Amino acid sequence: MNYNSLNAYLRNQYGEKVYKLALNGGMTCPNRDGTLDTRGCIFCSLGGSGEFAESITIGQMSGYAETTVRLAEEDVIRRLEAAKQRLSGKKTGTQYIAYFQAYTNTYAPVEYLRSLFLPILGREDIVGISIGTRPDCLPEDVLELLDEMNRVKPVWVELGLQTIHEDTAKLIRRGYELPCFDHAVTELRKRHIDVIVHLIFGLPGEGKADMIESVHYVNQSQVQGVKFQLLHILQETDLADLYAQQKELVRPLTMEEYIDILCDAVENLSPDIVIHRMTGDGPKKLLIAPMWSADKKRVLNAIRQEFVHRDICQGRALSV
Repeated sequence: MNYNSLNAYLRNQYGEKVYKLALNGGMTCPNRDGTLDTRGCIFCSLGGSGEFAESITIGQMSGYAETTVRLAEEDVIRRLEAAKQRLSGKKTGTQYIAYFQAYTNTYAPVEYLRSLFLPILGREDIVGISIGTRPDCLPEDVLELLDEMNRVKPVWVELGLQTIHEDTAKLIRRGYELPCFDHAVTELRKRHIDVIVHLIFGLPGEGKADMIESVHYVNQSQVQGVKFQLLHILQETDLADLYAQQKELVRPLTMEEYIDILCDAVENLSPDIVIHRMTGDGPKKLLIAPMWSADKKRVLNAIRQEFVHRDICQGRALSV
């Protein structure tokens, strides 16, 4: 078993385990506010995938899209400390990455983003910032801010690609075409900002070959990291409605199927790309399917066991 894990990468960089602090910066998404759509991607929960994040509520209450919001430093830091408390029972290290997870975390005036990010960037215990966003939400002034920040401490930008296949992208209402992703990666890499790509396995209508094609595309996209994600069907999403109506189209992967796809994905992934996540766990109170994914410890153990059984080596299939 040989793969480029995030944990090993961070230990090599910082000498100890580094923890992520999940934050909600109070933003929304062009797929929700009417700019592109009002419904969001079909799989996205009402929490914008930020159910485990600590919310910075000033931004949510201040109408930042209409007026410039200057967050007080003490409020940002208070939420950061609350996020640290969530980890207090299991952490061993003293260094953290601030992870802006919920919704689209560059979808706001740059003045708001500056007041949100800079107080955190100045903390000694924060070694970097990871920002989840969309490739169509990176205007020039935001790119300049990210460049400025990246000169102080590492900034990672996480882009939800999910798939390279346009038919699937339309079905899931991603809201942008593949060249938009390519352009965003090019602009970020011009500024030496690391890019992490999200891929979802099990999207409606896609087989294993389609998913591996997405992996191959990521290989040549100049990105530094990838997150592999199992498709979850969550309550109060359009995917849940589609699942109820068209079970022949929306068929959740079994654990064995997902692990088999994951094994092939890792062996087809460039060994230079860091694997930030092998799977994900949706909120248990919202999860409809697949229910096996609710037992994260069991899933991760099964992945490790299969990796050992197959002697998985990242990138091995590329040299065949």
